Amino acid sequence: MPTDTKMAKFLQSYGYDLILGAIAAIYVVMSPYTKVEESFNVQSMHDILYHRHRLDSYDHLEFPGVVPRTFIGAFIVSFLASPVVSFITWLGFPKIYSLVAARLVLGCIILSTLRFFRIQIRKKFGPQVESFFVLLTSLQFHFLFYCTRPLPNILALGLVNLAYGNWLKGNFYSALSFLIFSSVIFRCDVMLLLGPIGLEFLLTRSISFWKALKYCVGTAVVAVGLTISVDSIMWKKFVWPEFEVFWFNSILNRSSDWGTHSIHWYFTSALPRSLLVAYPLSLLGTVFDRRVPFLILPVLSFVILYSKLPHKELRFIISSVPMLNLSAAVAASRIAGCTIVTFMASYNNYPSGYALKRLHQISHPANVVGEEWVHIDTFGAMNGISRFCEEAFPWRYSKEEEVGVEELRNRNFTYLVNEHPSVDGYKCLFSEEGFDRLELRRGFPPIVLVKRAKVYVHRNRKKEDHLHKKWPGC
Repeated sequence: MPTDTKMAKFLQSYGYDLILGAIAAIYVVMSPYTKVEESFNVQSMHDILYHRHRLDSYDHLEFPGVVPRTFIGAFIVSFLASPVVSFITWLGFPKIYSLVAARLVLGCIILSTLRFFRIQIRKKFGPQVESFFVLLTSLQFHFLFYCTRPLPNILALGLVNLAYGNWLKGNFYSALSFLIFSSVIFRCDVMLLLGPIGLEFLLTRSISFWKALKYCVGTAVVAVGLTISVDSIMWKKFVWPEFEVFWFNSILNRSSDWGTHSIHWYFTSALPRSLLVAYPLSLLGTVFDRRVPFLILPVLSFVILYSKLPHKELRFIISSVPMLNLSAAVAASRIAGCTIVTFMASYNNYPSGYALKRLHQISHPANVVGEEWVHIDTFGAMNGISRFCEEAFPWRYSKEEEVGVEELRNRNFTYLVNEHPSVDGYKCLFSEEGFDRLELRRGFPPIVLVKRAKVYVHRNRKKEDHLHKKWPGC
């Protein structure tokens, strides 16, 4: 296989991922440092990479924080980043390069889950929607900036992306399993997303209640067992981190100690800043495609439920962004489609101009001694023909009005450009189609542009055809 063909296939498969990955990588390189909310996972990755089995040297035992957090995400990122970090250490580079490497690995993990979701978008909604999804995501700062930040919300986001992808794929039980894993291990507040999605699955009869109960309980037991096993060792005590986070934030409502916002803050500040133009488009998407409301309603319910918690941060609802971008991409593709349709309607709205141009191109009366007169009727003059369309000798043009069709046979015109399919004394050489109407149809495309013959070009039968052309006829 030629190299250029291989490259074309590679770009076709991974081009979008390279675009999103490059933007995220630029954010990491330009802003490699982290803040307090990322502290636990950052220190954990550092300790796993540099202290390894020496637990007594780990930072969390000296600075445990307000509530314990799981080590599972830090273990995954550190394991994948360890070869690069070992090479960086061998080269003698500062440890900050290891942080950049770990953050890039995390970004690759999150964007790979987004890739899975994107592929399902293409399969269900088409490549145009997929393209707009990537475009909107790349233009938004927060999602690609956050995807490399070692926050529990971002680790949960990876599993939520997999849940979204399985949802579109029709694997409803798998979608629930990923959401449960995300809730139990990384962010307990994903339950606010799990609830509306699970309820919709039940109401639409996408799942069986008893089978879903079996899957959910089984997945929860495995997830709880995993996090307790790993984190109890790391914390040197029996602990289920996310349960303690749930108790602290939701039952005790202690998260309010870090500030509060109004109940509408997510809808009036966080989502507009994170989605930008996709925010209004996401609402239009529910109108343009009847499948979209079923995808958006549970996500909006998640944001509404979260709004009742006084302490608010954009990262808390970052999981809603991919699905809202999907809705916005559907709207953008439909709007773009309407723009293309109306442009094509306008493009085909000047049949006389195209007819005269075609006559000039295929006649070529270079060896003609006399003048070649073209009569253009009122309809022709109104639909595309102006003095700018005229050419030099031997072409001559007449726009004489009030010349009846019967009178044309007595005139000495060589060609006629008019709206009549037949004229006595003239042979119809070809016709030019123009826009007639838009027609709604089932299937794709839903809107079809219908054309019909609008302008006809005739040649005087008394005039000798020097080129002896086989004209298409009318």
